[in-house]
Amino acid sequence: MRPPSWHPPVELSAVEQTIVKRIRRARLFIFLRLHRHELFDDTFQTELAATYADSPQGQPPTPPAQLALATLLQAYTGVSDDEVIEATVMDRRWQLVLDCLDCETPPFSKGTLVGFRRRLIAHQLDRRLIERTVDLAGQRKVFGAQQLRAALDSSPLWGAGRVEDTYNLLGHALRKALSVIARQQGRGLAQVAQEAQASVVSAPSLKAALDLDWDDPISQTLALTQVLAALDAAEAWIAQQSLPQKAADVVAASVEAALQVRTQDVTTTATGQVTLRDGVAKDRRISLTDSEMRHGRKSKNHLINGYKRHVVRDLDSDLVRAVGLTPANAPEASVTEALAEDLAAQGITLRELHIDRAYLSSHWVQERSDELTIYCKAWPVRAGRYYPKTAFCWNWDAQLLRCPAGHDLPFEPGGQVHFPAEVCAVCPLRMQCTSSARGRTVGVHPDEKLLQELRERQLTPLGRAQLRERVVVEHDLAHIGYWQGARARYIGLRKNLFDLRRCAVVNNLHVIARRSYLPLAA
Repeated sequence: MRPPSWHPPVELSAVEQTIVKRIRRARLFIFLRLHRHELFDDTFQTELAATYADSPQGQPPTPPAQLALATLLQAYTGVSDDEVIEATVMDRRWQLVLDCLDCETPPFSKGTLVGFRRRLIAHQLDRRLIERTVDLAGQRKVFGAQQLRAALDSSPLWGAGRVEDTYNLLGHALRKALSVIARQQGRGLAQVAQEAQASVVSAPSLKAALDLDWDDPISQTLALTQVLAALDAAEAWIAQQSLPQKAADVVAASVEAALQVRTQDVTTTATGQVTLRDGVAKDRRISLTDSEMRHGRKSKNHLINGYKRHVVRDLDSDLVRAVGLTPANAPEASVTEALAEDLAAQGITLRELHIDRAYLSSHWVQERSDELTIYCKAWPVRAGRYYPKTAFCWNWDAQLLRCPAGHDLPFEPGGQVHFPAEVCAVCPLRMQCTSSARGRTVGVHPDEKLLQELRERQLTPLGRAQLRERVVVEHDLAHIGYWQGARARYIGLRKNLFDLRRCAVVNNLHVIARRSYLPLAA
């Protein structure tokens, strides 16, 4: 059965007015109470209700608008699912927003809240929540919704899963598989592990069970050999066990994870000895709990274990228009296609894009139209004892490169220009240009023309002021990071994207209230 539309009172009652007057902080509760009927209008409530099956049987579900409000308040206050249910009967601010003043039983259960979250994710309605805040602001003030001046930046989000080294990842995966079998058979883990010839994983600590000198390379090789032998023996033993389908799926996933770690982290030398691989494999798994977490870097000295969150800010309205989430090892530029889909759903096009250099390889930059202006600090040109690239004259119409001495050669983006050795040998500017006997070589970036435009722009006061406009998106990242936290709430990329989106909604609601698109008081 599809849920009914929710039409709580619009005007404040006498009791609600008393509660509103007592709220000194966390004033988003007041804002949501006053404007919940506009944020969740009938059209949007119909969208939410469409995620439920239209069946004549069963009890009427909880109104999804009420659940959506609880979901936003959860992001705002940072509480768990259990604490949400508790707050509906213990906190009058929650009751004010959810229209359940003085209720003795919760208006919905934890299972209902979790199920609603799954529906939001499955139907991309968490993205629609962001769009509703944009619509809400647009109803009160025109801010050029069709032509967007956007700033884009990212910040780290540490994963919720435990990060482990190769030995512990293998041991953890194998222990999990054998523990499931032990529970199914009603036996202890130690007994099952011994039968599977993998006793080394039955102890609480794998490295304590091995009891080796971990500073000794020979001992490390011995430990790896023992763990892999246990994995091979257990894999063969597990294949002979008869298990219910659900348990068999869990066991198979754990074994698959162990095999993935072995493939990524272990190699065999020419003498047939197993050893850890030098370097890091692409998309190396770092956590058994969260398979989508990755090692990455925000900067040379800033390591991330988890994800990167990306935020697109509207420089005119101050609203967050779209957000994205990527594994920590993914290049920043890889997120822009997903962000473009979100912006396209709002019916807007980019007019200006303010980014840092990590996004210069994005599809927005590489496939830009003439109407899109890129604002970014250009990569620096190496300055040494010789003429830098910027001392050469670039004729883009004729695609000719002129050296400081006046010699012209054709060039192609992404290639190199080699000035003949015989020309450079007799050039009066040779000492300032090159010491190579083969003549001067100039590399041409695939997007050299854009880089030159960026360098020229940042040499002027106006250009530097335009570059500083991007700083405001860092404020949004800080605000969203305050609500979402430095560490992910959920396991997996998609659930954490949902969390990021609802935190962006909270941010936008604060912006709307602050910029007086809507009044904060009745």
